[in-house]
Amino acid sequence: MNKIFIDTNIIIYANDRRVIKKQKRALEIVKSLMKKRTGTISTQVLQEYAFVAINKLKQSQDVVLRQLKLLESFEVIYQSPVQIRRAVEIMHLYKIGFWDACIISNAEHANCSEIYSEDLNTGQFYSGIQIVNPFLSMV
Repeated sequence: MNKIFIDTNIIIYANDRRVIKKQKRALEIVKSLMKKRTGTISTQVLQEYAFVAINKLKQSQDVVLRQLKLLESFEVIYQSPVQIRRAVEIMHLYKIGFWDACIISNAEHANCSEIYSEDLNTGQFYSGIQIVNPFLSMV
């Protein structure tokens, strides 16, 4: 079973009505991964989603709480001190930002084969995990 780690931008687009094409694609991804039970996220992704949903998307507290509860149906990785140390190693190894390195560290911990993200280099492998930009064909 190939597990897919979902970066925050996928969750944000699924909730952002301002970019309809990306919202539609993000919703397809989320629904498919929920149905197949192959999606993985981290507490970092949940935190980032909540912050952006409240502050940028202006979603109500009730909506954000419902979405967070729904997202708990994915496998949720709780970031440990070991994973944070690993993120520091990944950050220096690949010369990427710390928060992106945390995503990779969490995906690595969960034994994911891919990360769906718009923020990392699509097609590149980080720690054996391939980056896939599911919006690339829309450009």
